[in-house]
Amino acid sequence: MTSRPIYLDHQATTPLDPRALEEMMPFLTTAYGNPNSAHPYGREAAKAVDDARRRVAHLIGAKNPVEVVFTSGATEANHLAIVGGALAKRAHGGHIVTTAIEHKAVLAAVQGLVDHHGYTATRVAVDAHGRVHPSDIAAALTPNTVLVSVMHANNEIGTLQRIAAISQITTHRGILLHTDAAQSAGYGLFDADELGVDLASLSAHKLYGPKGIGALYVRGGTLLVAQQTGGGQERGLRAGTLNVPAIVGFGAAAHLITSDTSPALTQIRALRDRLQDQLLDAIPGATVNGHPTRRLPGILSLTLPDAEAADVLEHLPDIAAATGSACNTGTSNPSHVLIAIGLTRPQARRTLRLGIGRTTTATEVERAVMLIAQAAARHRPARSSAA
Repeated sequence: MTSRPIYLDHQATTPLDPRALEEMMPFLTTAYGNPNSAHPYGREAAKAVDDARRRVAHLIGAKNPVEVVFTSGATEANHLAIVGGALAKRAHGGHIVTTAIEHKAVLAAVQGLVDHHGYTATRVAVDAHGRVHPSDIAAALTPNTVLVSVMHANNEIGTLQRIAAISQITTHRGILLHTDAAQSAGYGLFDADELGVDLASLSAHKLYGPKGIGALYVRGGTLLVAQQTGGGQERGLRAGTLNVPAIVGFGAAAHLITSDTSPALTQIRALRDRLQDQLLDAIPGATVNGHPTRRLPGILSLTLPDAEAADVLEHLPDIAAATGSACNTGTSNPSHVLIAIGLTRPQARRTLRLGIGRTTTATEVERAVMLIAQAAARHRPARSSAA
């Protein structure tokens, strides 16, 4: 039997934890009630949803479980937060501030406000490590600003932002602060109350839960205009029959993080550092992108000195990795994140994104180093000899 490739793409998605699947199974088979139904089947499903909501709230430091609104994923959560939040504040202004390295779901939601609702938007630049300076956010604000959206951790280079410092600026001026926490919540690094955000987007499949389910944290008292109307589910913010099995899996995955039954962050970081150090030794001239210390523990963005990343990966059937965000797959354009941190277009095309996860082993890291180094060497362009 052919072995499976070494999986180094945990920023795109994580494998569903078998323990989360086990909790989901009854709700895929015998416990099939609609949680809005008044009979025992419905009450059983409603209790499971309530339990999952509490678990997700605990994961992200929400004071009240009702602050968790279930969605189909982080993309929908981003849209509800940005469009719904901005429209709810329309009487106070029509200006949005975000950064140059946000996920495409955030940038598209902001652009939709510009194109269809007459808002204006400012994208604040980041430094070479991918960090936005709070003072630059403050400088971008105007009396017309109603919402700021800054991701907590970048999905391509892993850099963590100073959200708490930004929240002090926005709170003082009565401006909504949204953050995309899809990547950081999976490491248990996100605390909504501690960071002071009003809105935060989450995705279950980034933290070993199922695909097709996410959530939006909505701080108590924050008003939104619903983007999906109908039966009034989720406090009227997101209509539609709840996806009970996926919600249960989301709650189970969140619980596994907070209950310390998963590998420690130190273990994941140690494997990432080993992968990084050995690749830098094996590929002279390779460089690492992202903040050296304020970075997600499992991510490595590596720019090769002279080999196209896509060519390297094409000839690495034993490695499952990426050249950047999964949402960029199929396009020839270089990553907007890498361009924003100062890489040239050729450098961006030479960049690999490698992601360590819970199930990654030291043996897999050692083999990945060997295979990637060999492939990078094979795809170096031939040097012309002197005439």
